[in-house]
Amino acid sequence: MRRYWLVFSQAVTVLLAAYFVVTTLKPEWLNHRPVSTTASTGVALQEVQSAPSAASPVGSFRNAARKASQAVVSINTSKAADRPSANDPWFRFFFGEQGAVPQSGLGSGVIISSDGFILTNNHVVEGATEIEVALNDSRKTPAKVIGTDPETDLAILKIALDRLPVITLGNSDALQVGDQVLAIGNPFGVGQTVTSGIVSALGRNQLGINTFENFIQTDAAINPGNSGGALVDVDGNLMGINTAIYSRSGGSMGIGFAIPVSTAKLVLEGIVKDGVVTRGWIGVEPADLSPELMETFGVKARKGVLITGVLQNGPAAQAGVKPGDVVVEVGGKNVANVSELLSTVAALKPGTATQFRLQRHEDNVEVTVTPGKRPKPKQQVQPVVPQR
Repeated sequence: MRRYWLVFSQAVTVLLAAYFVVTTLKPEWLNHRPVSTTASTGVALQEVQSAPSAASPVGSFRNAARKASQAVVSINTSKAADRPSANDPWFRFFFGEQGAVPQSGLGSGVIISSDGFILTNNHVVEGATEIEVALNDSRKTPAKVIGTDPETDLAILKIALDRLPVITLGNSDALQVGDQVLAIGNPFGVGQTVTSGIVSALGRNQLGINTFENFIQTDAAINPGNSGGALVDVDGNLMGINTAIYSRSGGSMGIGFAIPVSTAKLVLEGIVKDGVVTRGWIGVEPADLSPELMETFGVKARKGVLITGVLQNGPAAQAGVKPGDVVVEVGGKNVANVSELLSTVAALKPGTATQFRLQRHEDNVEVTVTPGKRPKPKQQVQPVVPQR
């Protein structure tokens, strides 16, 4: 028995010594991890397997980016370049017949329905003869324009593909200054890019970009090619359509503008349902209150929008609105500036009577105005910096 015990003790001692040597000099021998070999070189590569984490690391927007980016597409357009001199007989004599060189454009868009509707900017597709949409999963397909709304610089495209990722529409009215947002698009054609920032301001208007302006301002980097792309919140919900930037260099300087999704919904519903966006119109020339105008018209009001002109036989004139009146409320909603008046009147349904509260000198006056249909704009307004 003593002999067996001695053999056992020696064996255990040898095993422990071997284990100590291996753990000290070759610890990888004890880690049974999957090993793969490259087909070209035959070099063994160690793959460290880690369990996927359900939650994002603190400060990461990976879930929001993953959720929204699948529904953001790149839009490539082409159109024939105008060459007026090509019709000049002297030009043809010296240079021969030369065809027009096609122009190309680049932008982004957002898939908003499984039926293939895509929301983008009007200036991205304006004048295009061919439009190609490239999805994030590498699929490419032609697209056709369903309708455009130059006054908000929005357009609706349609593609015919199945299994389309769709973005979730958020509530842009709930945004507050300081909220974190992500901008997703294809800047400079380098490929889909996600940038982050905050909401810098809300309700930006009088920028001369669109007729109807109510922009979300953000410092998330937006560059040429981002137009029509998505501005999303930290949950990946669509808050706006990136439209323009303020820039002296052509690149991002930290001031970008996006059209709120609340505006985009109205345009979408109008174009898809009726083929055109129908807006209210009352036929007045409004102006913001200023000391000079207040003195000229003898205005006593301290808030509201001054009416400097009224179209003869227009809806406002028929209701009794006069030059010098100050519009204080429309349908129970206060209006403080021209932009608010335009947006509020545009949202009215043509043919439906609406109460207007005015201040005429020192008197409060209420009139009932039946808005008409807003005429089409004579010319289209372009963004400050087109994101082509």
